Amino acid sequence: MAVFGFLRSSAPPANGVLADFLTGASLEVMPRTAEKVDDFRAILPRGTRVYVAHIRGTPIEDMVATAARLRAEGMEPMPHFPARIIADRATLTDWVARYRGEADVTQGLILAGGLPEPVGEFSTSMELLESGAFDGFERLHVAGHPEGNRDIDTDGSMKNVSEALAWKQKFSERTNAAMALATQFCFEAGPVIEWADAIRAAGVDLPVHIGTAGPAKLQTLIKFAIACGVGPSLRVLQKRATDVTKLLLPYEPTEFLSELAHHKAANPAFNIESVHVFPLGGIKASADWLNDHAKDEE
Repeated sequence: MAVFGFLRSSAPPANGVLADFLTGASLEVMPRTAEKVDDFRAILPRGTRVYVAHIRGTPIEDMVATAARLRAEGMEPMPHFPARIIADRATLTDWVARYRGEADVTQGLILAGGLPEPVGEFSTSMELLESGAFDGFERLHVAGHPEGNRDIDTDGSMKNVSEALAWKQKFSERTNAAMALATQFCFEAGPVIEWADAIRAAGVDLPVHIGTAGPAKLQTLIKFAIACGVGPSLRVLQKRATDVTKLLLPYEPTEFLSELAHHKAANPAFNIESVHVFPLGGIKASADWLNDHAKDEE
C-alpha cells in the first residue's frame, strides 16, 4: 500500500533531505491513547502505518477495535504480537483470526515482549514466527537492538541478540512476507550508523525502521528511556539536561534524524529505510512534528 506524504502545515519548508528520509514514517498508539484522537484522518495522511502496542492486561477486544477503527479511518494498522503475554497456540490463532476478520490486518510486529517470564508456551518472537500463524500476512516486523538488550544479553554483550538477528534473516529468506527490523527509540546517530553497518556486514540485509522519540519534555524522555533500557544514547539526554538553555525546551528528534538522513543521502545503500516515531509526548505532538518536517507530495 502506498504511503502518502504528511499533511501540509504552516511551518517553514522542510529540509529536503530530512523530508525524503521521513517518507513512509510510522507512529504507535495504544487503545487508551487512541481514544484521545477524535479522527486520525485529521492528523495523519491516508495509508500511514500505525502500530498498536499490546500491553499485558489489555483485552484483545480493545486491541482489535482499535485496529478496526484505524482501518476505517484510512490507516494501516500493525498490531503487536508479544510472545510472552500469549497463553497458548489457540490464543494466538484466535487473535490472528480476529484481526484478520474484523480489521483486515495484514501486518504485524512480532516480538518477545518485556515480561521476564512468559505466561504460556511462547517466549520468543522466533517461536511465534515458526508457528505458522502469520502465513498470509503481507508484512512482518521484528525487533532490532542498536544498543543491545539487557533482557536478552544480561552480560551486556550482543551475543544472543546477534544470534536471533541471524535467525530472523534466514526466516526472511523463506517467507513471502516483506520483513523489516523495528528498533527501540534512540537518540544518537553515530552508534546507530555503526550498528546498521555492522549487521549488514554480518549478512543481515533486513531493512531497518529506526525508532525515535517524538517531541516530549526532557524529564518524560529520561523516564521512558531508563524504563525501556535505552543504552549509550541516553547520554544525549543527560547532556541536554545539564544545558540550562535547553532544559525547559521540549526535545525534538530533528537533529538525530537529520544526521541519519544526510548519511542516507550520501550512502544510498544504507539499510535504514524508514522512521518509526514513539509519541512519548502525545500523538498530536508527534503528528504535528511529522507534518512540519515530512515531504509534501501534493
